[in-house]
Amino acid sequence: MMITANKVLRTALSALALSICAAPVAAFAQQQQQAAGAPPLGWFKTCDKQDDSDVCAVQNVLLSPNGQLITAVGLITVEGKVNRKIMQVSVPSARLIQPGVVMQIDGGKGQKLDYVLCIPDRCTAEVPLTDAMIASLKKGGEVVFTSINFRRAPNPIKVPLSGFTGAFDGAAISQSQLAESQRSLQESMQKKAEEARKKLEDAQNAAKAGQ
Repeated sequence: MMITANKVLRTALSALALSICAAPVAAFAQQQQQAAGAPPLGWFKTCDKQDDSDVCAVQNVLLSPNGQLITAVGLITVEGKVNRKIMQVSVPSARLIQPGVVMQIDGGKGQKLDYVLCIPDRCTAEVPLTDAMIASLKKGGEVVFTSINFRRAPNPIKVPLSGFTGAFDGAAISQSQLAESQRSLQESMQKKAEEARKKLEDAQNAAKAGQ
């Protein structure tokens, strides 16, 4: 039985949603030294088999230090009974729907991605993924995704394209590699938080002593 287009869409959305859930320290990670043996930070590729189709997603997930979504990008390729290539971009909710998300590579002409789904914590926009788009991303230095928030203010987010070509053309990372990277980065985050807490306590104690 062939997979319906709607089911493929749900599969693709799930692939990006899982990447968001699986990367709670992505924004922090991009500021840290890569842990030994951990997969590359920033752009990475995961692959899975679903309903007799191969689904691969080249992703970059940016979150705030407290874990809230900033922007998640997924270039998703479905091959098998259904063949489809799409780009999906997720941004925080409370967006104006009609403007969609505008993508600009190195300040070039903007391309609109229309929203296909909004849930309480994010809205996801989508556009067909073309060979020309992939080539532009490979040659580019940065891509900017701009959404319009409920105050009608533009919210541009820059995503560096360094590492994109290697992730797109390279092998997918395993779930165990992704989990190990998460673990190492979470430990680093906890250490930084503890250092910041101690520094604040020392400053407060010094202020009390000087009174």
